[in-house]
Amino acid sequence: MTGRPFDSTDARNAALVRLGVVGIAFAAVAVGVAVFAPRLADPAWVRSAVESTGAFAPLAFVGIQTIQVILAPIPGQALAAVGGYLFGTVAGTVYSMVGVVAGSAIVFLLARRFGRPAVERLVADDALARFDGFADRRGVAGLFVLFLLPAFPDDALCALAGLSPLRLRTLVVLVAVGRLPTFALAAAAGRNAGAANYEAVALLVGIGVVASAVVYRYRDELAARVG
Repeated sequence: MTGRPFDSTDARNAALVRLGVVGIAFAAVAVGVAVFAPRLADPAWVRSAVESTGAFAPLAFVGIQTIQVILAPIPGQALAAVGGYLFGTVAGTVYSMVGVVAGSAIVFLLARRFGRPAVERLVADDALARFDGFADRRGVAGLFVLFLLPAFPDDALCALAGLSPLRLRTLVVLVAVGRLPTFALAAAAGRNAGAANYEAVALLVGIGVVASAVVYRYRDELAARVG
């Protein structure tokens, strides 16, 4: 196949819309907490509530991040912001990445176990065709660039990667490195939201959206350089 991601105008617009939704979601969460649940904006109260659950709080959060990759009910970056809000930037990022890597590995292995027919029932035909063409042309470097983009769902990417000759350990590295920048930014935004530092939240969200747009715009060039 020779197709490539975002060949159509509709596909490009949809990806940009998803990028915008991620940024708006971060801002909406911060504003919603401040207006409707101001107590949750008190870091001391939140820390006390989390600490009362003992060692299970980080484990529960990792489990939720893992499940969101498999079932994709909410964007992983939105949960990363929650993790930063609850645990701080560094710990929140680490917990999110552990969950995302674990979930990605599970989806990858399930796709490899049940094969293309199962993946075709979960992933749209046009997305599957575009991925095949892009993967054929750019290989591992192209997949890495796609993981840099928060607009690409983790479950779809990992399921599609499971149909390729890619090794599990390579996927783990791609997910860990490719998803880290946006998840770290999201955790930092969540941490600043907890401190009511909304200017910093807006700046971090803006950086994430602009950086993602740049990667999207120059995806082929980046894949060529990485490769």
